[in-house]
Amino acid sequence: MAYKRPHLKKLGEIVRAHDSGRPDLALLARELGTVVHRHSLALADELDALRRAERFERWRLGAPRGEGAEVLIMVWPPNHATPVHDHAGLWGLEMALYGALSVENWQRGPDGSLSAGGRQWLGPGDACWFEDAASGLHRCRNLSRQACALSLHVYGGRLEHYLAYAPTPQAAWRTRRQRARVIGQLA
Repeated sequence: MAYKRPHLKKLGEIVRAHDSGRPDLALLARELGTVVHRHSLALADELDALRRAERFERWRLGAPRGEGAEVLIMVWPPNHATPVHDHAGLWGLEMALYGALSVENWQRGPDGSLSAGGRQWLGPGDACWFEDAASGLHRCRNLSRQACALSLHVYGGRLEHYLAYAPTPQAAWRTRRQRARVIGQLA
């Protein structure tokens, strides 16, 4: 994967231009979405090798940069779904690059219970975001039963661990700490 990827590079440059503490996530989504809408076929070509992956993978876009925003490309195999999960209190933005994703939001009640909230459907260039721990609880799924989906994720810091939630037969939720494993780096 050493060939040039000018459109991926442009996405990284946009994130770096907004990487000042708490960016305006709506503006960031609009600028990233403009590139994705204009160059969706070229981006799909630049990420062709990832579209053939057979498992869920996270790839870092660009070199890690200290305390700043982290940019990841995620590979979603057909019909793959995450558990309900948080983002360790970080703000974040998620955008479909190829294929379509469902993002189901969840809320935590005062007693620690979880309940499903709204749902969003993301196609190439569409984004959703969360600004804090309370709004960052969700579950994502690739809507295709036959093709991989790819998405861009920007987090307000390094996402190394997060909590995943699973229902139990007693109607409670079991929490498990997960490591956010990154497969490699895309230049």
